[in-house]
Amino acid sequence: MKFFIPFFLFLCINSFSQNADSLNVKIANVEIDSTKITKATIGRQLVLDGKQIVNNIFHSYSRPYYWKKENWLDFGGVALGTVLLYSVDNDTSRFFMKQGEKAPEFLKGFGYYFGSPQNNYGITSAVYLTGLFTKNEKIRNTGVLMISSATTAGLIQTFAKALVGRARPGAGEGKFHFEPFSGQPAYRSFPSGHTILVATTMFSLAKQFENPWIKTGIYSIGVITPVSRMWDGAHFFSDVFLSAAISYFVVEGTYRYMNHYDDKKYRSIKWNINASPNMLGITGVF
Repeated sequence: MKFFIPFFLFLCINSFSQNADSLNVKIANVEIDSTKITKATIGRQLVLDGKQIVNNIFHSYSRPYYWKKENWLDFGGVALGTVLLYSVDNDTSRFFMKQGEKAPEFLKGFGYYFGSPQNNYGITSAVYLTGLFTKNEKIRNTGVLMISSATTAGLIQTFAKALVGRARPGAGEGKFHFEPFSGQPAYRSFPSGHTILVATTMFSLAKQFENPWIKTGIYSIGVITPVSRMWDGAHFFSDVFLSAAISYFVVEGTYRYMNHYDDKKYRSIKWNINASPNMLGITGVF
């Protein structure tokens, strides 16, 4: 792992030190406290990842300025799909709410709590911290991707909800009723915050696997939240469609940026081994 001193290195150094006399080799000026080094390394990694998250967010928000033809085609496709679904929102809403009357309560509950901000950020933070403290770079980067994407898309939906002020299906006022900046929960239907948080989480996880069956399983769990929100009359179909689309493109763009970002100088720690007939030294350059 390029960001941490592997634990076995300390064991090797200790073992080597104990046998130095028989080998006629002395280790000079090297005092390594594994606890202090681990804490310092973790602290530095937290700072680096924090900077990466901020970079990811600003990168996502700046991308429309650099969009090319294919990007505008994607945007047009999402907009067209949203409009088409909007045209049948009342019908699809009645259908889902009717199905919701017979839907299992544990699925409805799971969908709601899985997509709530406190639980979702708890999951993404757990993924990141697991990777950080187990020194697993892939898991840690997955956590960074999750947090970056959820924050980017979450801020978009928070502003859009207030700006649009669309009435929820359960309010009984239909798809044409809007009250921008009302501040009332009944007029925060568009887009779906629960869907955005769950979709960014599941899209980020799915990026880590090649197996189509695993991907299908991840997506199957992820779809429970948007469907349950429609069962409860909290969102129209067009709301969750746009939310999922926003999440997909945010995750995709952030993932590409993280994997092409030139951060070798920014992230790496260079270890130098200095040896002589009577001395062995290890130097880490940040």
